[in-house]
Amino acid sequence: TFQQKKKIQVLKAMKLSFLFPLLFLVPLLASCAEKKQVYIVYFGEHKGDKAFHEIEEHHHSYLQSVKESEEDARSSLLYSYKHSINGFAAELTPDEASKLEKLEEVVSVFESHPRKYETHTTRSWEFVGLEEEETDGDDRRQKHDVDDRFRVGRNFLKKAKHGDGIIVGLVDSGVWPESRSFSDKGMGPIPKSWKGICQTGVAFNSSHCNRKIIGARYYAKGYENYYGQFNVTANKDFLSPRDPDGHGSHTASTAVGRRVNGVSALGGFAMGSASGGAPLARLAIYKACWTKPNHEKVDVNICLAEDMLAAIDDAIADGVHVISISIGVADPLQPFSKDGIAIGALHAIRRNIVVAASAGNSGPKPGTLSNTAPWIITVGASTLDRAFIGGLVLGNGYTIKTESITAIKMDKFAPLVYAANVVVPGIALNDSSQCLPNSLRPELVNGKVVLCLRGAGSRIGKGLEVKRAGGVGMILGNTPAVGNETAVDSHFVATAAVNPTVVEKILDYIKTDKNPIAFIKPGKTVYKNQPAPFMTGFSSRGPNMVDPNILKPDITAPGLNILAAWSGADSPTKMSIDQRVADYNIYSGTSMSCPHVAGAIALLKAIHPKWSSAAIRSALMTTAWMTNDEKKPIQDPNGLPANPFALGSGHFRPTKAADPGLVYDASYRDYLLYGCSVGFTGIDPAFRCPIKIPPGYNLNYPSISIPNLDRKVTIKRTVTNVGDGNSTSTYVFSAKAPFGVSLKAKPSVLTFNRIGEKKWFKIVVMARKDKMLNVTEKGQYQFGWFSWTDRYHVVRSPIAVSLA
Repeated sequence: TFQQKKKIQVLKAMKLSFLFPLLFLVPLLASCAEKKQVYIVYFGEHKGDKAFHEIEEHHHSYLQSVKESEEDARSSLLYSYKHSINGFAAELTPDEASKLEKLEEVVSVFESHPRKYETHTTRSWEFVGLEEEETDGDDRRQKHDVDDRFRVGRNFLKKAKHGDGIIVGLVDSGVWPESRSFSDKGMGPIPKSWKGICQTGVAFNSSHCNRKIIGARYYAKGYENYYGQFNVTANKDFLSPRDPDGHGSHTASTAVGRRVNGVSALGGFAMGSASGGAPLARLAIYKACWTKPNHEKVDVNICLAEDMLAAIDDAIADGVHVISISIGVADPLQPFSKDGIAIGALHAIRRNIVVAASAGNSGPKPGTLSNTAPWIITVGASTLDRAFIGGLVLGNGYTIKTESITAIKMDKFAPLVYAANVVVPGIALNDSSQCLPNSLRPELVNGKVVLCLRGAGSRIGKGLEVKRAGGVGMILGNTPAVGNETAVDSHFVATAAVNPTVVEKILDYIKTDKNPIAFIKPGKTVYKNQPAPFMTGFSSRGPNMVDPNILKPDITAPGLNILAAWSGADSPTKMSIDQRVADYNIYSGTSMSCPHVAGAIALLKAIHPKWSSAAIRSALMTTAWMTNDEKKPIQDPNGLPANPFALGSGHFRPTKAADPGLVYDASYRDYLLYGCSVGFTGIDPAFRCPIKIPPGYNLNYPSISIPNLDRKVTIKRTVTNVGDGNSTSTYVFSAKAPFGVSLKAKPSVLTFNRIGEKKWFKIVVMARKDKMLNVTEKGQYQFGWFSWTDRYHVVRSPIAVSLA
C-alpha cells in the first residue's frame, strides 16, 4: 500500500544506528493505527426484493467502498444477515466504521467486544400453579395439599396441550441432548411449519436432534475472530450445538423440558419431578455463547453480538414462535440502536415472535437493568417456597437455620475462626475476609470452621480455599450489599450460608469468646417455606436507563436455586478441580427466571395463537401476583415491600394470564413510532417518523413511568376486550396513586359488547400541591397502581413517578 511504501522509504533514509529500533517501532505503530475490530453495520428491515446472494453482494459493495481491495472486503466479512435483519458483521478499522456510519441508509454501526454481553446466570412450576396429577407409582415426588390453583393449572395445561405445536428457540450455550429432559418419547411429528436444520459438529450429529430438539445451530465466527481458531483444550467447549457448561441445558429444560420423575441435585436435594413449563413444546437450539479460553467454566460465558444476531436472524427464518434469551448487556446505558438483542428482537416482533429476556444479575443497585426495549418481555428473579434447610450451632448455644445443598457432614464441634484473622501476610485489608485463593494460612485453619464473607471471588472458590487450608467447614456470610437471600452450592466442605445479621452475631461471638466453636448441620429439602416469593438481591433493578418512560422489568419469576437439566461435560460447581457429575443441578440467576416466562408464553401461544406479542406480555403483566403466600406484599431481601423497579408488575401467574379480560396491544408499527422518541429510526423503509413525535410514555404499554413530572401529564392508553364474548362487560377504574400525585381516568367506566372491541382512555397524572414532597424526596420515584375491574377480572398496572 501507499502507506507501507512510504514507511520503507523513510527507513532507507535513516542511519544504520537507528535502523533496528525503528524496524521494531514502525510495525507496532502501524498495527495501532490500523487495528481492526468487529463492527456490526445495521440497515434495518429487508425490503424483500433481493435473493440471498444479492443481499450478500450488496453488503460486499459497502465493504469494498471502504476497503483497499475486493479480496480484503470479502475476507473481512463474518456474517451477512439475510433473512429479516438487514446488516452485516465485518472486521473494520475505526475509520472505516466511521465512514459507513455516516451513510444515510445506515441505521447504526456499533463495535462488538466480548465484555458487552453476558449470560445471566422443579418445584417452580408447582409453585405458580402448574402441576399435573400423579401419573404412576414411580413418581416419588413429595406430596402436598392440593388446592384450587393446581386444579386450575391442570385444566390450563390440558387446554394448552402442554405446549404441543409451539416451537421455542433458545439462544444460549447449547444443549446436552442425552438428558432425559429432551426425550421425544411419545411426541408427535415435527410441525410442518418448521424450516430449520440440525447442524452437526464436534460430538453432535444429526441423531442428536429428534422430535423434541427439532433443530440445532451454532455461531462461532465472531468468537473465533476475537480469540483465534477454536482450540478444544483451551476452550473446554465443543464446536457444535453441544453444551459444555450446563447453562444452555438448564434454561432449555426449564422452559420446555419433558417431565422426568425421580430426579435431584447432587446429594439427593430437591428430589422430585423435573419439568419445563411447556413439556410438549418443541425446542430449537441456537448456540451463540462460549466458554472463555483458558478460564474456569464458572466464569461468565462469552456471547458476541454478531453471533447472537446471526442466531436470531436464523431463528426468525426457521419458524420459531418464542425466543428465550438469558443474556444481557453489561452496560445499562446501551442505546437500542447499538444493542444486538434489542435489534434482533424487534425484527422477531414483526413476525409475531415473542421474545423474553433476562433483566440481569447486577442488583440491588438501581438502574442496572438489561434488555429494556419495550418489545422485549424483561424478566426479574424471585424465589419459590422450597428451601434447603440446615443449621448452624455456636458454642454459646446460638442456633440458626441456614440454607445448604452440601451433603458433607461434620462429626463434632470444631474451632471457629474469622478469615481475616487467619490470612497470610500481605493480603489487602478489603480482601482479608474473602477467602480468596491461597489467602488462608493452613497452620491456623486446619481442622477449623472458617467464616468467609461474600464479595470478591466465587462462592465455590471460597469453599475450595477453606478445604485447601485444611478447614472442615465454612460459614459463608452475606454482606449488607448482597442482602438476605442465600444461593446454595454443592461445596467441598460442610457449609452454612447466613445473612448479614447473623454474620454480626458470629463476629461478636468470635471476638468475645476465648475458644469459639461451631457445628454445621447438613441441609434437607423443605417445602412451603414462607414467605414466598420474595425478590432476590441479585436481580437487576430499574429505573430504565435507556428510556425512563418505559417501566422495567415487566415481571418476575423463580430464579433462585432452580433445579433443571445439566451438561454431562461439566461438574455441579463448574470448576475443573471438581470431578463430580450431575444430570440435574441447582442454579440461580435471572437466566433461570427468563425461561420460566418463555415456557408460560409457549402455553399462552398454544391457547391463543392469534394473540400478538404485546397482548401476551399484557396478559402476563396485568394478572401477576403482588402478594406472597402470607397474603402480604412481596418483599425485597431487606424485608421491605418490593417496588416495581424490582418486580415489575409482580410474580407471574400463567393460569390467570390465559384469561386476562383486557389487554394492552401494540403493533410493530407502534414500536417503530416509539423508536422515533428515542432516536431509533430508519429501521423500516416503509415507515417515516411523523413531524410531531408522540412522547414515549404514550406507547400502549401495560405499565406507566413518568420521570421528572412537572405539574401535569396526560397518558393515553387503549385496551382490547379478550374476555367473555357472550355478554356485555363493564370495567370500572380504581387506583392507588403514588405519593405526591393524583390519578384520574377519563372515562372511568368502560363497557364492551364483543370480543376484540377496543376502548381508549386517558389518565391525568398531576403533582399535588397539598402534599409537596420534602426536598430530599424530589427526584425520587414514588409508586402506585391502577386497575380496571369487572365481575371477574382485575386488570392491574403499576405506575412509577418522580417529581421534578
